[in-house]
Amino acid sequence: MNQSAKITNTNTTSVNIDTPSTGTLSIFKFARARFATMAIGLFLLLSVNPAFSQGKRIPASAGREEFIEVEKNVKLHVTDLGDGQPLVLIHGWPLSNEMYEYQYQYFSRKGFRVIGISLRGFGKSDKPYGKYDFDVFSDDIKVVLEKLKIENAVLGGFSMGGAVVLHYTAKYNAAHISKLALFAAAGPSWVQRPGFPYGLTQQEAEAFANATMANRPQVIGSFDFSGTETSLSKGLSDWIYGINMQASPYATTESIKALAQLDLRPELKKIKIPVAIFHGTKDKLLGFFFAEELHKGIKDSYIVKFENSGHALFVEELEKFNSELEKFAKK
Repeated sequence: MNQSAKITNTNTTSVNIDTPSTGTLSIFKFARARFATMAIGLFLLLSVNPAFSQGKRIPASAGREEFIEVEKNVKLHVTDLGDGQPLVLIHGWPLSNEMYEYQYQYFSRKGFRVIGISLRGFGKSDKPYGKYDFDVFSDDIKVVLEKLKIENAVLGGFSMGGAVVLHYTAKYNAAHISKLALFAAAGPSWVQRPGFPYGLTQQEAEAFANATMANRPQVIGSFDFSGTETSLSKGLSDWIYGINMQASPYATTESIKALAQLDLRPELKKIKIPVAIFHGTKDKLLGFFFAEELHKGIKDSYIVKFENSGHALFVEELEKFNSELEKFAKK
């Protein structure tokens, strides 16, 4: 076959494509209509049913703020768990509200709304340049309690936090609170004064503050929180150290200077609400005499002795600490 014949045959060859039958077209139209109907139904279901609509989702959280502004550009970190009677906890130096981990676990399941506040300069709270004294700390606490609309709370403070809550109670006449709990409190005075021969000398306190500016990790690491060799495990000791090291170095120094200047003795007589004083009998950082002096100065107070604890009574005798605090709160 010659070349032209091949071309002719190619050009004249036709391919037959079957045209769909009427029945097939009807099936296609029915399927398309059914799909459209299902799509519209699904759209309506998602639009009106809260179980399927993200816009209508029921919140899983209580909607509480984790950071509360106490003044322009300064927010404090707050742990706020549980429902019921308010229990507000203030940490020690230079810890944060994380120190109350095992109190949150307990009280949030016991009918309490337990609230831990990290003071400015500590933990996850803002760390601004400025004052770090007990008026500022007390003012900040008052703002937080007002914003959270807290009333009739039990207010607790540990170590330096004990001095903070004492000053707050006296300054604001126990605003928003009905009871006060002191845990190994650094009061009525951290240093020796005329008529108060307890604690560090002014020179020792000054040297201590200066040491925080020279070797802060060593200073913090030298703290012996334990009462006995076995009362505080290495894991818990390391945990406390880790929390301490989160603090602002500037706030660490300035707040301990402010503590050295604080004399709460004249303020004790202003405290008219019930006060529980928790203290370890083996406390090497703040001897048991601090608890005895506070008890003498506060009319409606009593002491709870922790015979097997040093400074870390909140974990050394955890079960007793929580149960005694619960008992005091429910009185």
